[in-house]
Amino acid sequence: MPELPEVETVRRGLTSLIEGKIIAEVQVFWPKLIDLRPQETLAQWQDYLRGQTIQAVGRRGKYLWLDFGPQVLVFHLRMEGKCHVYPPGQEPKTKPKHVHLIMTFKDGSHFYYEDVRKFGRFSYMAKDQLESYFASKKLGPEPTQEAFDLAHFRAQLASSKRALKPLLLDQTLVAGLGNIYVDEVCFKAQIHPARPACDLTVHEVKRLHAAIIEILAAAVQAGGSTIRTYRNSLGAAGTYQESLAVYGRVDEPCERCGRLIHKVQLGGRGTHFCPHCQSARLKHPLGGKGHA
Repeated sequence: MPELPEVETVRRGLTSLIEGKIIAEVQVFWPKLIDLRPQETLAQWQDYLRGQTIQAVGRRGKYLWLDFGPQVLVFHLRMEGKCHVYPPGQEPKTKPKHVHLIMTFKDGSHFYYEDVRKFGRFSYMAKDQLESYFASKKLGPEPTQEAFDLAHFRAQLASSKRALKPLLLDQTLVAGLGNIYVDEVCFKAQIHPARPACDLTVHEVKRLHAAIIEILAAAVQAGGSTIRTYRNSLGAAGTYQESLAVYGRVDEPCERCGRLIHKVQLGGRGTHFCPHCQSARLKHPLGGKGHA
């Protein structure tokens, strides 16, 4: 699944390719891709998009949206979603099998949405509904110094007995983390991913908070990580996979201590860590005595 760095890279690519374009036609080949409102038909939904000008491309967590001014089109790439933009006359002669939505712009260029697993979704709504829409998804803050409050993060961790990795993956504490970057963040912070969240010390939470911000920012700068099939809207691969410390490196030596990286299943997800640098032992919990 594309994580925040990959989705932000897609956003930047789409901005350079489709910002300012006017939608002439929308074709939908998999109707379940579209979240229709009550009593709304697919034909009506397509009519709403015709003639709209893309003023900007936005992102919140792993969600993207096309900004039309008073209205927006929000979509999520889910597991395998990909966006392709073709200049006039350069689109495929026949529709690729897994392309489920095509936007044709007035200048003759095209936007193709490809999704092998058909998990992506598109929702058209008023822009002033965006905040409530993301609130309904229980989406946490963006992983930036300005938005991601350390004290609130510490309080949320202290109130949960869940294992750290599944908790970080659910998007409620902070938006944008997925399997790859949770493993990397936990390694950077020297915390075992199976530790109960309430077991973390104040200093560990500070390291974790800093690691989340630092690693996601670095991955955005590198254009994300290309693992298997990811490519951005410009067709280019990311390069952050070259900097991964533990993910995908099972039985390779830890860059910090030289011990071998382990892989286990945690919450149904393959999880990479160094058993020496990321101790699973319990310390002084955030909810215990002696912590402010």
